Amino acid sequence: MARVTDSYGELVFTKDEMQNRLSNATYQKLIETIENGIALDESIADDVARAIKEWAVDNGATHFTHWFQPQRSGTAEKHDAFISYDKEGKIIETFSASQLIQSEPDASSFPSGGIRTTFEARGYTAWDPTSPVFLRDEGAERSLIIPSIYLSWTGEALDMKTPLNRSTKSLNKHVIKLQKLLGNRQAKRIKVYSGMEQEYFLIPKEIAEKRPDLMICGRTVFGAAPSKGQLMDDHYFGAIQPKVMKFMNDLDKELYRYGIPVKTKHNEVAPNQFELAPLYEEMNLAIDHNLIVMDLMRRVAHKHKFLVLHHEKPFAGLNGSGKHMNWSIGDNTGANYLEPSRSPLKNISFLMTLGALLMGVQKYSGLLSAAISDAGNEHRLGSHEAPPAILSIYLGDYLTEILEHIEGAKTFTDKEMNYINHGLEVMPKVVKDISDRNRTSPIAFTGNKFELRALGSSANGSDAAKILNLLCAYGYKVITDRLEKKKGDIKKNALLVLKDVLKETKAIRFEGNNYADEWKKEAKKRKLFVPKTTPESLKYNLNKDCIALFEEFEVLTERELKSRVEIKCEAYSNSKLIELKVALDLVRKSILPSILKQMNVTGEAFLAAKNAGVTSAALKNDIRALEFLYSSIQTKEVYLKKYIVDAEKIDDSYKQAYDIAIKGLELLQTLRDDVDTAELRVSHEFWTLPSYDDLLLSI
Repeated sequence: MARVTDSYGELVFTKDEMQNRLSNATYQKLIETIENGIALDESIADDVARAIKEWAVDNGATHFTHWFQPQRSGTAEKHDAFISYDKEGKIIETFSASQLIQSEPDASSFPSGGIRTTFEARGYTAWDPTSPVFLRDEGAERSLIIPSIYLSWTGEALDMKTPLNRSTKSLNKHVIKLQKLLGNRQAKRIKVYSGMEQEYFLIPKEIAEKRPDLMICGRTVFGAAPSKGQLMDDHYFGAIQPKVMKFMNDLDKELYRYGIPVKTKHNEVAPNQFELAPLYEEMNLAIDHNLIVMDLMRRVAHKHKFLVLHHEKPFAGLNGSGKHMNWSIGDNTGANYLEPSRSPLKNISFLMTLGALLMGVQKYSGLLSAAISDAGNEHRLGSHEAPPAILSIYLGDYLTEILEHIEGAKTFTDKEMNYINHGLEVMPKVVKDISDRNRTSPIAFTGNKFELRALGSSANGSDAAKILNLLCAYGYKVITDRLEKKKGDIKKNALLVLKDVLKETKAIRFEGNNYADEWKKEAKKRKLFVPKTTPESLKYNLNKDCIALFEEFEVLTERELKSRVEIKCEAYSNSKLIELKVALDLVRKSILPSILKQMNVTGEAFLAAKNAGVTSAALKNDIRALEFLYSSIQTKEVYLKKYIVDAEKIDDSYKQAYDIAIKGLELLQTLRDDVDTAELRVSHEFWTLPSYDDLLLSI
């Protein structure tokens, strides 16, 4: 039997391949770019392009593409063959440095939020060397995939990766500045790490194809509650069904070939719901890998005759799916700034990082709320399987006790410093052995990292990661500015600054049940950002303070930021309008005809009973109930149809999104109430849509 390590990374241009195919001088310069963010030395570009092309062609590649992340779901790519004419007009295989470094895809139909008009088709992709090139294996065909950023011809960001990379650069600047101030001369470059836990549903494709809402929207717009659902909680960590295990095993094998370190797989809470989790990697690569994971899931699921669902809430009343983003900061020395140790300096770094994140989230929690908000995730957030949209940070009892001690200390003597350091020194063991994670917290400290649990299953993690980086950079800057104004012992001064930070960030720290109604009231008292709709969260980006923050830390310009809000509002409206239109279509073509058939059969039964001299009150009541539902659904169909026409006329993107979030979703919900009631009254013989039981008990 083959070992995992035999095929691991075989589709990736790994460091071993680089070393084998490049001169030592070129290899060292390329590693400097990859490891330390140094700009690519143009003098080695030709040699690198040659080596990559030779490796790709040797492994069966015929085409190459710049693979980028436009501001929509998924990724984008345009494939070109490795061919050109030589001087004699003959076809040869070629791949130049310029082709590796930059490409010009047609940009006219990608979302730009007004940055670029439709007739200006130019957009540019540029190779991101920090994420390795790889091969896409399509069986008989292979293509070279070049992870890239995507810019307008004026240099403005049109993608998700560019702002993420900018935020990492900004965070690096402020972290290293504080490290130097603390006396750490070894730290040269920070590294942000992440592990992206991915939840998803699997539905047999043969059954799913009978549900147009699932196929088009990724979720059911109608559906009565199943008989069992997840009431017994027996699916969670239960034995994995053989068909699913075959899918998972094939998926693992594919992911290993792409160098993706997937480690864990298990049944989740809802029927047919599962989770996959990898080992941690640098953030940029982790996000690229997660996008590949979702793509490979769909491809492998198709081979196994499954439909994979990444929608945050495919089934009403059942748990939805999220993507838990683990986030931590380290540096080139191997240190993790969120892991205490025996080193007093490392423990000061830990406390400063903690304080920086608390400061950033306290000040700009709305930015993080906006980053996790979209049309799918609003169905999940606030339910009892996901954290509420109100953001808070959970630190755990032990760490909270240490911070409260620091906050209450009058002075920081050597004895006091030793006491605090000792407490931090034993913390990793304490956290591992006796602490528990608060599963209701949207941002929880989990030993040596923070876990953002509010991200949606279908999301590109770049947005949330960008904001975490930005907020932490802001906190670092505040702490550094305050520390530079103090004289004396730097470590004691750091604790004095932290003491003030802890007092200022009490509101964002919450150790209790985030699901409780009392917390919602308490959050308002604390003046935390409490959004009611997704559009409200998105609009938070446009506060003057937020615009200034993005510009000061060089993550997004005002023009770029406004364009992104525009794009997100449009995406929200379009997603919801599609759902409304699918609902109308189902009502006309499926729901009303099904009810009518049931009415006819019930009416015939009532007449037969009456002719036989038998009076049936139950049949009479059934007829009345069906007639009422039929009439009510018809009326609501008319209202919804008119609403869609009116909503599409609203030309302001935010106003349209907000109107749909309030009026459109209310109309859909009232229609759904009737349709779901009708499903329970109509015979399975006449109800053409597979029920929740059909969908969820079929594996």
